[in-house]
Amino acid sequence: MTPGAWAAILLGAAAIAWVNWYFFLAKRSAATASAGAGGAQEVTITVQGGYEPAEVKVKRGTPVRLIFDRRETSSCSEEVVIPDFGIRKFLPAFQKTPVELTPEKAGAFEITCGMSMLHGKLIVEA
Repeated sequence: MTPGAWAAILLGAAAIAWVNWYFFLAKRSAATASAGAGGAQEVTITVQGGYEPAEVKVKRGTPVRLIFDRRETSSCSEEVVIPDFGIRKFLPAFQKTPVELTPEKAGAFEITCGMSMLHGKLIVEA
């Protein structure tokens, strides 16, 4: 093999490793929801290449308002899905979109984009 072929193989492998790390292994910050309007727990999640914060902690039995602030036009981030709560919502680009729910049981619940490339977690504490 030529040196150019080896360089292409190494660059391709590095790109694949980076994509897997960024979307599946990179640790993101966590936040605890604060009291918002009407007594609901509220937190704003920035959507830009991922969810920030990626983990949101809330209390069981109290209404929750997750405000998704989408700051990009990537087709991957145009929808948020929280399967355990039956939520699938379109997120318009450069707008804030509230998602409301009331968690009745404690546990960790997945938040993803419609393509399952972006990942977050809703942690419900007793």
